[in-house]
Amino acid sequence: MLKLVKSLFGGAKKSDRREQTIQLYTPDLLKIKSFGEGLSALSEEQLKAKTDEFRARLKAGETTDDILHEAFAVVKEAAQRLKDARHEYLVVGNPAVWDMVHYDVQLIGGIALHRGGIAEMATGEGKTLVATLALYLNGLTGRGAHLVTVNDYLAQRDMEWMRPVYEYLGLSVGVILNGMDPALRQRNYACDITYGTNNEFGFDYLRDNMVMDPSSLVQRDYHFAIVDEVDSVLIDEARTPLIIAGPVDKSTHKFDELKAPVGRLVKDQLEMTHKLMAEAKELWPKEDADSRYEAGFRLLLVQRSTPKHQDFIDFLKTEGTTRQITKVENDYLREKRMHELDGELYFSIDERNHSIDLQEKGRLRLAEYTGGDEDMFTIPDLSLELVRIEEDTTLDAEGRMRATDELNRMFSDRSERIHNISQLLRAYTLYERDVEYVVQDGKVQIVDEFTGRIMHGRRFSDGLHQALEAKEGVTIERETQTVASVTLQNFYRMYERLAGMTGTAFTEAKEFFEIYKLDVMEIPTNRPIARSDDDDQIYRSKREKYIAVAEKITELYHKGQPVLVGTISVEVSELLSERLRAANVPHNVLNAKQHRREAEVVKNAGQRGAVTIATNMAGRGTDIKLGEGVAELGGLFILGTERHESRRIDLQLRGRSGRQGDPGASIFFLSLEDDLMRLFGSDRMAGVLDKLGLKEGEVISHRMMTSQIEKAQRRVEEQNFSIRKHLLEYDDVMNAQRNTVYTRRRSALMGEDLSEAMDEMIEEVVELITSKHCDPPNAPDEWNWPLLRQDLLRILLVNLPWDEEARRKLTRTDIFDMTLEIARENLKRKAELLGDDLMGRLTRYAMITSIDRRWKEHLAEMDELRAGIGFQAYAQKNPLVEYKKAALDMFEDMLLSTYEDALQLIFRAQLQLRDEDVALNRAASEGRVQAIHQETNLIQSAGALAPETTSREERQVAKQKQEPVRREGPRVGRNDPCPCGSGKKYKACHGKEA
Repeated sequence: MLKLVKSLFGGAKKSDRREQTIQLYTPDLLKIKSFGEGLSALSEEQLKAKTDEFRARLKAGETTDDILHEAFAVVKEAAQRLKDARHEYLVVGNPAVWDMVHYDVQLIGGIALHRGGIAEMATGEGKTLVATLALYLNGLTGRGAHLVTVNDYLAQRDMEWMRPVYEYLGLSVGVILNGMDPALRQRNYACDITYGTNNEFGFDYLRDNMVMDPSSLVQRDYHFAIVDEVDSVLIDEARTPLIIAGPVDKSTHKFDELKAPVGRLVKDQLEMTHKLMAEAKELWPKEDADSRYEAGFRLLLVQRSTPKHQDFIDFLKTEGTTRQITKVENDYLREKRMHELDGELYFSIDERNHSIDLQEKGRLRLAEYTGGDEDMFTIPDLSLELVRIEEDTTLDAEGRMRATDELNRMFSDRSERIHNISQLLRAYTLYERDVEYVVQDGKVQIVDEFTGRIMHGRRFSDGLHQALEAKEGVTIERETQTVASVTLQNFYRMYERLAGMTGTAFTEAKEFFEIYKLDVMEIPTNRPIARSDDDDQIYRSKREKYIAVAEKITELYHKGQPVLVGTISVEVSELLSERLRAANVPHNVLNAKQHRREAEVVKNAGQRGAVTIATNMAGRGTDIKLGEGVAELGGLFILGTERHESRRIDLQLRGRSGRQGDPGASIFFLSLEDDLMRLFGSDRMAGVLDKLGLKEGEVISHRMMTSQIEKAQRRVEEQNFSIRKHLLEYDDVMNAQRNTVYTRRRSALMGEDLSEAMDEMIEEVVELITSKHCDPPNAPDEWNWPLLRQDLLRILLVNLPWDEEARRKLTRTDIFDMTLEIARENLKRKAELLGDDLMGRLTRYAMITSIDRRWKEHLAEMDELRAGIGFQAYAQKNPLVEYKKAALDMFEDMLLSTYEDALQLIFRAQLQLRDEDVALNRAASEGRVQAIHQETNLIQSAGALAPETTSREERQVAKQKQEPVRREGPRVGRNDPCPCGSGKKYKACHGKEA
């Protein structure tokens, strides 16, 4: 039986993993084939009726697992009939003919997807068609099935490409695109199957949790999702949260002011580097141990100050230099003296961790350049300064308050200044134009390091983007404040069932399982892979490498064999383009600056004589088919110009060649100056290269060197996984809080019975107020009765008229019980006065607006907490544990604040009727018009309008009920905010009546 199944796969590679896949899915495959044999005899109407039959069976209690084999057989039969009919249709405006029927390996891929795994399928194996199987099956439930892609083009293309099979079987299909209006989004989410991008699905989730009316919600259940290019979405973009932001009230950055002095400081460090390099070159030839050590010390300083200095990179080719630097560094690390070494610099750079530290020497120089003093660049210890102010006997209460305000202002100003300096230093030294970003139309645009595309609408966080804008001399856009955010990791973990597809997943199998509980399944290829992957070619310098690359491309061009050249930056793609123009080699360039012709360029990359230079082909999503006669020339030749930090990206580049058994070849040209080799090359690799003594123009090509490079990549991948996992531990804290807040908000939005929630809020607030002002260890005489009375009046409109005699006999429990009873009675009277409908709407409005305002403030506070929590490590404390403790305290305070705000608005909402409302009431009573009010008209910042049925007597009662509150409340100044909550000054609101 197993031999029979193996024969179905042509010559699939007989790796252990693929053998296991065949054995695992053999029974399923045979069942699908068995069901399929009986379908060919069905009429078109009978075949289409299968969809309604499946839906009825699911409603009757069967599961999708129960009908899997039949459903897959039906989809395959539908595809066969469309092919037989040569069905013609349009795909993104281009005419197409349906010519696809599922291979057996694709059926296996579909099963893996339905069962919640990741199907690793080689390029050209038809992942897009595979998805139709699991999407059809899960679309039958009526709860929606989502297909997630990396960009709008692929979302629309894949939806239109696969639409015929869905519509043939009676399922609706839609697509979510950037810029689509909410009404159209609603319709497309309501479809059985919905295609869209990872960002759009995530942003719609955030926007749905900001709407004020249930009719504005666009999404449904998070039931089933297949993520295409799952490694790109869930691994590469996992560290970048989706953020909806609004402008801050006031801009506080100092980038304009600090750009010039920081630029001078960078120049000073560069001059220091020139001097250090000259001294190192002078010391190195002496060969005695002391001279070599001193040279190593200076080279390490250069590495910590200007790691990409060309003279330094060139000198590292000298035998023994890398080992000597490592020896000095290890000595300083072992003796815990790295701070002494860094103190020699103006600022130190840790290139591996992408961080910069301003040193004392740099602070003094900046103080000199700005005309200030060194203290301007030092943050004071806030806790010590507050203690000093508190213990200063020369200050009275008002003086202490002024001193504390001044301290807080200084702390904020210096923190902002130092943060701006740090980001400007990063902008000048770690971020290169046309590598990490480009400047287009007067704007700094981020380049995706994995795909080479411009990430429109994205900005580097934490002020870095503004620092880059200052560096490039473009308009510095205003800071933003986070209103809502979620990481892709936590968003996609919300789905009941998640699956993924990619050509490269096994390198990240551990992360997929640990974070998402997804197993990776390697799906056999339909035909054997005929591509030859050669060992890396390693040159001494980038210059020699690029010369060799240009020569190889020219050779292939004259032979007629198409070549795809992979680069990791815009800069390198343009450099190679110049060399090819000089050699009269026609070619196409595909990078962040020329992305509009992407589909056309990639489509033609397999034609005879085609030369295509592309920046990071990851996630491009377009197959490269060979032109006529190209197979005889050797197929598509892949030439990588640098190894990426991630093996996946290199494998994806190789995978563009050799689709569906086509011939092909791949090779990487590297140099000792490449970032991966510089930063993560092992000591063993350095030793081997020293012994070989590579001469100018010579090249190394050996399996051992390729293996060492892959080991370096594994180290980087492990480090990046550790970073992502660590960040997720922090985000899990925010995720739990987000879920709690959004659940409460959604309950209020959907009009659920809020009486229980209201009672809980009143109880919590009464407990908070009484515990704050009534301290049991102290006698009642020592309790803060004025503030207790003020808070009860301000929030709950509770006025307890206790005389001094009564106070002495009361316990805190007595006060709690009495307050709770009166507050509940007040709420009951309010509800009777307004009626159920208006009271419900007022309650929902109060809860939603209070949650939104306090959640926004909480996000800003959590950002500040996260930014400074690392300092806890200096106190020998675990930063994550301390973060969780502080976050919990802040969250509880935030929730209590939302309760206070909501109750204050509900209790203080004034009953008003405008003249036009009176006229509407009279007209409605006469049957002439029907009055319909939207929520925004009924509930305003000052309170709520009464319903049309409110009588003059009821309004008079309401007014009388409010008078004691105004009369007995705390004194309000004429220019203070009016206590009614209108936001107006007292003199312009209720102060008129007074």
